[in-house]
Amino acid sequence: MLDKLEAIHNKFLHTQELLSDPEIVSDMKKFTKLNKEYKELQKFSDVYHEYKTVLDNLNNAKEMLGDSDKEMKEMAQAEIEDLKPKRLELEERIKVMLIPKDPEDSKDIILEIRSGTGGDEASIFAGDLYRMYSKFIETKNWKTEVLDVNEGSAGGFNKIVIEVFGNDVYGTMKFESGAHRVQRVPKTESQGRVHTSAATVVVMPKFEEEDIDIKKDDLKVDTFRSSGAGGQHVNKTESGVRFTHLPTGIAAESTDSRSQHKNREIALQRLYVKVREVHAQKTYSEQKEQRKSLVGSGDRSDKIRTYNYPQNRVTDHRIGLTLYKLDSIIEGDLSVVIEALQVYENAEKMKAEESIA
Repeated sequence: MLDKLEAIHNKFLHTQELLSDPEIVSDMKKFTKLNKEYKELQKFSDVYHEYKTVLDNLNNAKEMLGDSDKEMKEMAQAEIEDLKPKRLELEERIKVMLIPKDPEDSKDIILEIRSGTGGDEASIFAGDLYRMYSKFIETKNWKTEVLDVNEGSAGGFNKIVIEVFGNDVYGTMKFESGAHRVQRVPKTESQGRVHTSAATVVVMPKFEEEDIDIKKDDLKVDTFRSSGAGGQHVNKTESGVRFTHLPTGIAAESTDSRSQHKNREIALQRLYVKVREVHAQKTYSEQKEQRKSLVGSGDRSDKIRTYNYPQNRVTDHRIGLTLYKLDSIIEGDLSVVIEALQVYENAEKMKAEESIA
């Protein structure tokens, strides 16, 4: 365990040196990417120093047990008794940290929220989800950029798409993909009856072009005029972009932005995710005995969570988690849910690692 930490600590020191390299500093994209890696490695470097100090102190205390002085022996024994639980606690924490991470966890994301079944109430609920995520994002000190907004007629959104930038964004938000269901008396309901409505969330990791392993020769690119609700920006320019991956026939498009450049970027992201999912499904079919990912496919039809207002209850159906604190969760206190999902996924990964070992 110490050897693994030492190797990561050495990588941290090397990354630290690279961050002062003028060539890296002058390239903002490279610098930002490396700085993210540096911050992730720093966590391991800190725990390496902490663990090494505990082990060194334990060894010193054990040597003191051979001292002829009775008081020194008693002090050494007391220190050993104090350090043993610290060592065990650190080792458990390190085991979790050393679980192989999804390489996409550190990426920024494109977050899309759409109203589903339920008419105006679904749009209002989509607005509530956007507000919940916005407040949570604020607590993480992440940055956002709105790409597309289609407001609902009674409030909220029919659709809203944003980019989110920061540290470990996809690793934190990936669990949110799927169908979210709300049970409450809508503002538009005069009889006071509880209705069930839905909104869908898609969380997509934001890849850099160099990350996307698709040959340009395999792509067909079409541009087209975006349609919309009207106004001066509609149908003036061919801002919509569609990519077709010729070997698979998979297509993806974007009209989310008024900028053709931004739509090219989003459409390529979507295409890559679709192509990757096809390959992942093929691998999964070939290895049916392997556990299905907790996160799933991110399909809109996967019902992942229910928000029940009359009972102040939130239920995450994937892990059977029920919390009677909807009032604080909808105000952005999502950590309690996300951490439970991360703990569950880590436990599943550890089981898989142990079964392989």
